[in-house]
Amino acid sequence: MPTGDFIASAAYGLLAVVLAASLIHRYRGRLGAAARDALIWVFIAVAFVAIYAYRDALTPVYQRVMAEVSPGAAITSTPGVAEVARRGDGHFVIRMKANGVDLPFLFDTGATMVVLRAEDARRIGVDASKLSFTEVVSTANGVTRAAEIQLDSLSVGTIAQTRVRALVAREGDLNENLLGQGFLNGLEGYGVENGRLVLRGK
Repeated sequence: MPTGDFIASAAYGLLAVVLAASLIHRYRGRLGAAARDALIWVFIAVAFVAIYAYRDALTPVYQRVMAEVSPGAAITSTPGVAEVARRGDGHFVIRMKANGVDLPFLFDTGATMVVLRAEDARRIGVDASKLSFTEVVSTANGVTRAAEIQLDSLSVGTIAQTRVRALVAREGDLNENLLGQGFLNGLEGYGVENGRLVLRGK
């Protein structure tokens, strides 16, 4: 046996002896408790193995639970389809990735383009102070001015679009990012089904 393997085997053997001695000392005269604890650990091990073995089948269940607990988290059990639960105020807010950064977007069919808050634009590497705010847009807060940019990517689940035209609102003029027609027009379709917003990619 190579020297390295011998040393490793000796170390593991010593560790096993120490653990065995510790268990014997702890459960001396308590065979019933030892058997009970052993069964608990066996059950835990079997449960972990079962979860790992059925991880693909359990993923949709996990996604649906998370969608209810945390509205905005997308259910993506079907390729090219994303489902989102309604927020408590009745709106749909979708957690998406803009240039690889997680951002929430308010589903807004009335918005002609994707609109970002200046604060979130900075998170994806856009320096809002260097933008020219020449576009006039209407928001829930009223009329404001925005600057046009291009997102390298915008995605939710397996639905992804590249080179998406977007606007950046002036600092403090927008409460939430808007998912408008600039993204929605690139989908196969969208609609509300069974209380959930369903987006279908091409």
